[in-house]
Amino acid sequence: MDLAEFTAQLNAELHHADYADIDASANGLQVGPETGSVEHVAFAVDGAQETFERAAAAGADVLVVHHGISWGGFDRVTGRTYDHVDTLLENDLALYASHLPLDGHQQLGNAAGVADVLDLEDRTPFGEHGGEYIGQRGVAADSYTATQLRERLEDTLDTGGENVRVLDFGPDELEEIAIVTGSGTDWLEEAKEAGVDALVTGEGKQKVYHAAQEAGITVVLAGHYATETFGVRSLQDLVTGWGLETTYIDIPTGL
Repeated sequence: MDLAEFTAQLNAELHHADYADIDASANGLQVGPETGSVEHVAFAVDGAQETFERAAAAGADVLVVHHGISWGGFDRVTGRTYDHVDTLLENDLALYASHLPLDGHQQLGNAAGVADVLDLEDRTPFGEHGGEYIGQRGVAADSYTATQLRERLEDTLDTGGENVRVLDFGPDELEEIAIVTGSGTDWLEEAKEAGVDALVTGEGKQKVYHAAQEAGITVVLAGHYATETFGVRSLQDLVTGWGLETTYIDIPTGL
């Protein structure tokens, strides 16, 4: 497949244009030639030296990541940025990133993947950001206790051996659940206004403890990496269906 066709198809599928003005990430092709061919695609959560080297060793032509290396552009290509770009160019490896669009995609996204794990029904977009959505909410097919919710996530997510943390301030039976993956505690107020019982996210901030307690909402901190593996894995399935060879690179951070 032609590289330009590959990137155009992903851009369209992920609705990158809708997020262009609200995402600090330079979504789409971040490093790569204007022309080229794609036969083998690697996928990873993070664009980092280890994922670049492992993608190159696997013989990939493109690495697709959730967290890329261009956040608002480059002022200077030095230090760590130079090392990253040098590794990509030396190995003729293109880099493609999708940040907020891959969080919020209602079928392929990270929040949708967590919702699948939790068997949520009657799903709707959640986590409004600049007129778009980066999360999802729904109703549990069978309600959870806080302990059951933690255990379901620990049993399924790639937490790197770390425990899922729970701020158990919601009702005894958790039915209405909202999800914003990664760092999503800033959407606690929206969760309160929506009347949900629990907010599932990756990592928290100090202030969320008291805010969750006062709102009467259970907050689940399941790990930034752990909640954001679903999008790139869904893209891997999509691209495999295009007839391309694929490789998934798993480097859980436990954070």
